[in-house]
Amino acid sequence: MIPGISARMRQLADDRVPFVHAVVVRAQFPTSVSAGDDAIVLPDGSIEGFVGGQCAQSSVRAAALGALRDGRTVLLRVLPEGEQDFPHSPGAQVVVNPCLSGGAMEIFLQPSLPPPVIWVVGDSPIAEALAELAGPLDFAVRRTADGQGPSGATAVVVSSHGRDETATIRAALDAGVGFVGLVASRRRGAAALAEMGLTEAERGRIHTPAGVEIGARTAHEIALSILAEIVAAIRTHGLTPAPAGSGPPSGDVTAASGDPVTGSGDLVPPSGTAGGAGAMAVDPVCGMTVTPGPDTPHLVTGGEHVWFCGPGCRSRYAGHIEQGGR
Repeated sequence: MIPGISARMRQLADDRVPFVHAVVVRAQFPTSVSAGDDAIVLPDGSIEGFVGGQCAQSSVRAAALGALRDGRTVLLRVLPEGEQDFPHSPGAQVVVNPCLSGGAMEIFLQPSLPPPVIWVVGDSPIAEALAELAGPLDFAVRRTADGQGPSGATAVVVSSHGRDETATIRAALDAGVGFVGLVASRRRGAAALAEMGLTEAERGRIHTPAGVEIGARTAHEIALSILAEIVAAIRTHGLTPAPAGSGPPSGDVTAASGDPVTGSGDLVPPSGTAGGAGAMAVDPVCGMTVTPGPDTPHLVTGGEHVWFCGPGCRSRYAGHIEQGGR
């Protein structure tokens, strides 16, 4: 492990930042990496550490962002075009990288995702039962008494018997929380929401009465039904955490204006969570799919951003433009 990587991983985990730990497990000469080399891939596509040159990094970045999206480990085989001699690995994800100069490699990608946060508002028996049952399901529970609000939460559940319900719901919606559950009867819940002047999109993020229909009667049964609805939203509908800071989440890739051939403007990479990162592009020279990131080679030509798997393809494309072959 590269010195400092383990400390950096602990820091990211403490700060609840998702990342992928990429470790080279097998490499074939003449690749520049060795077994044991490792790096961290962040949600914006940036790579800290070393798992190969620019071409290999493009493949690692794309696979790592995919691992962040689905939370699954990946054994990535990166092969140069025409490579046939690298040992077979059942179950591995294979990528043929046409710009790789030689030396196949296998890289193990392990995503580290912070547990989803549920902000439980209120001190009712249902709120207490929610806090009790959420822990064994690997949720991080946040309570009002902690002094923290909805920022960064995956779900907010309001069970305060009518106290400050609309203000709490408004705060959760403004923070970008995708699941807001209100524990109330159907009639009282509808009345509370009617006075809020919600947009259709905001109303779609609010669940009241919170929970799936299981015939629940006790506080723990109701808490179970609410947690089941949240788990379903995460597993089947792709519910992701709200942004940790203020403002809506962003998954756009933009770049400052620069030289029309070299594209020397600074790249602003995708930001936010695994669900919003990783817009894909196709290298027009070799046809490889790449994920734009802070260090991905690119050009700006005719007002369009063009992304490349490596500097070689970028140079060939720039030379083509300079010769008038648009």
